[in-house]
Amino acid sequence: MTDLVLFHSGYGLRPAVGAAAERIRRVGVRVHTPDLYRGRVADTVAAGRQLRADIGVPTLIERAKADLAALALESGAILGGFSMGAAVAQLLAGSDPSTAGLVLLHGASDVEAGDRFGFPIQLHVAAHDEFASEDEIAQWTKQVAERGGSPEVFWYAGGGHLYTDPGLPDYDADSAELTWQRVEAFLAGLR
Repeated sequence: MTDLVLFHSGYGLRPAVGAAAERIRRVGVRVHTPDLYRGRVADTVAAGRQLRADIGVPTLIERAKADLAALALESGAILGGFSMGAAVAQLLAGSDPSTAGLVLLHGASDVEAGDRFGFPIQLHVAAHDEFASEDEIAQWTKQVAERGGSPEVFWYAGGGHLYTDPGLPDYDADSAELTWQRVEAFLAGLR
C-alpha cells in the first residue's frame, strides 16, 4: 500500500488535515499526519507564526525527521504538506532518495543546493496567494527542474492561501474539490 506523510500548516494539526487524510485513505492510500506542534493549534495566522517561532524551525524539522523515521515505512513514502508543512515535506524529500513523490499544497520552499527531485511532484497554489507569487513559483519550478524534477503546477482562481481548509476565511469549495481530485489522481498513478 502507498504511504503519504502529510504535514500540517502553521496553524497546526487542524480538522481539515484529518478530513483530507480521511478522503485520501478512501482511495487506498495509507495517510500519516504527524503533529509537529505536539497538540498546539493556532486560531490565526499570527498565532501560528508565533507557535512556529516559539518552537523554532530547526526543532520542527527535527521533529518531522523523527516522526518520519518512527513510521518505519517499508518503502519510500510520498511526502506532502499544507503551506509550512509543504516546506517541511519539500525539505525532507529533496535530501531523501527513497522519496516516492511530493504533494505540495499552498506553496513550496527554497530549493537547497544538494536537493534532488527525481520523483513525481505536484504543487497546488491559489492564483492570488500573498505568499507565492507567479514569479516565485516560476523560479522554484526552474530550480526543481535543474535538480531532476518536472513538477506539475496547478493554479486556482478561488480562495486565498489555505483555500482547502473549510474552517478558514481563505476556503473555496470549488478550488478545494478540484485540488483533491487532482491529488487523488496523482496518488493513484504512483501506486
